[in-house]
Amino acid sequence: MRLLSLIILFFAAPLSMAMAKEPKPLFASEDTLTLRIEAPFTSLIRAAPRSEDPFPATLTLEGAAPETHTITLAPRGLSRRNTEICGFPPLRVAFEEKPKKPSLFKGQKKLKLVTHCRKSHSFQKHVLLEYNAYRLYNAFTPSSLRVRLADIEYFDTDRDRTLVTRKGFFIEDIDDAAKRNGVKEINIDDITASQLDPQAAARYALFQYMIGNYDWSMHSGPAGDDCCHNSKLIGDREPPLEALTPVPYDFDHSGLVDTPYAAVPSTVPIRNVRARYFRGFCAHNEHTISAASAIRQSQEAFDTLIDETPGLASSARHQSKRFLKGFFKNIADRESIEKRLLRTCRE
Repeated sequence: MRLLSLIILFFAAPLSMAMAKEPKPLFASEDTLTLRIEAPFTSLIRAAPRSEDPFPATLTLEGAAPETHTITLAPRGLSRRNTEICGFPPLRVAFEEKPKKPSLFKGQKKLKLVTHCRKSHSFQKHVLLEYNAYRLYNAFTPSSLRVRLADIEYFDTDRDRTLVTRKGFFIEDIDDAAKRNGVKEINIDDITASQLDPQAAARYALFQYMIGNYDWSMHSGPAGDDCCHNSKLIGDREPPLEALTPVPYDFDHSGLVDTPYAAVPSTVPIRNVRARYFRGFCAHNEHTISAASAIRQSQEAFDTLIDETPGLASSARHQSKRFLKGFFKNIADRESIEKRLLRTCRE
């Protein structure tokens, strides 16, 4: 990735870069794809609020090496399946047959696809800013989910016409991210904070503070679901389960992305997501200070990442860089970190 050539990974992560393997072909490049997806979108959108049932579809990759795949599409997510929030749901792409070499989708079976939510061009910036959130965390650590941007034509077979063409992006499967880092996904109801790798947990909390995100948990999930809320755990499956690494996803409620529907949980005492409030664990404070110290020199590289985002308007680029500037101001030195972050840490 271009960003990784600009930033030296500043964490001595529990999973070293030397251990990290190359991603599968889909996530080995940042070049924007051109796709056409044909599906009964009218039916799918109508069913989305009450069902995640799949619909038959085809996916065509256009360009120098075109390919077509039989897939199913299913609406996914929670809030974004609500038609009062989004007129177009995020999707889960499942290949009928796992593509083989030389397909760009070699080794893929199921993929999350982040979509445009609403047809308005203004919603494109939210897609691109969430895409950037993933890329920023890729710069923090290889223990993160890769993403791949695409220009997508959505052809509605119910009405025999193109609904819209918009940018969206695929998210790497957590199993592939775990394998890439030499570990496995950990499926468990919940854990204690002491089971987290302190360095990984500090890195995670600092990142969420940076982007102004409060819609997450590192150690528990909603009732009846595996751990954790908008996070996955990776590590060694052999007992005891310890030194686990949380991997975040879903950043649409963050201040960086700043969607119209983003809201602050009632448990966080701030008014809006553009304000920052640190929610890391107090036990990891020294690791947070170390992580913040290491990242201080990365503002210019992060600004470059934002400037290079395909299709992101200059006003959105400026707003994003200004938002990140506030973060770097807050971590300028140890005194500022203790005053602005660590005073609100969680026991």
